[in-house]
Amino acid sequence: MSTDDLQRVDMKIEVLVVPVADVERAKEFYERLGWRLDETPPGIVQFTPHGSACSVQFGANLTDAEPGSRMGYLVVADIVAARDALVAAGVEVGEIFHGGPDGREPGLDPDRGTYRSRAAFADPDGNRWLLQEITSRLPGRVEAAETAFSSVSDLAAALRRAEAAHGEHEKRTGEYDANWPDWYAEYAVAERAGTELPT
Repeated sequence: MSTDDLQRVDMKIEVLVVPVADVERAKEFYERLGWRLDETPPGIVQFTPHGSACSVQFGANLTDAEPGSRMGYLVVADIVAARDALVAAGVEVGEIFHGGPDGREPGLDPDRGTYRSRAAFADPDGNRWLLQEITSRLPGRVEAAETAFSSVSDLAAALRRAEAAHGEHEKRTGEYDANWPDWYAEYAVAERAGTELPT
């Protein structure tokens, strides 16, 4: 099978195994995150984050990796809102930071650039989760034909960004745009796929 053949085979990440020392303690923590507890065979605990197609699993005999040795990224549309919700749920989350010219700098990215602002937290075993604010994907990162949104909140956030951009569009044109639903849709899909945004 050639590389070209493999590019036609869909391979979607379904589950990541998280090494934990105390299954019940880990279960309580991931429940506090509001992640969905999935039905699984005995000995396996599986949670799926809201809006995610990928789940995490842990259990007494799932892996021989050292507890706390994993790190994962959690993509959010609004890092401030996501961090606030986690803190309200009793999760200890670090301060928001962003990458600057000299490395890591405190606070939100000044331009609120996509992929730039982050915040970290850990489960009781020390497995780290990094929140990363992504509002527009880099070109080629998402299949252009795949424009589905993973959750109601994901779509709502995209519509809010489209609304703000459309307001700027109407200011530039000086006219009310009666065709705003099509403009919103075009903006949300282009932002999702990382293609050129309408102006």
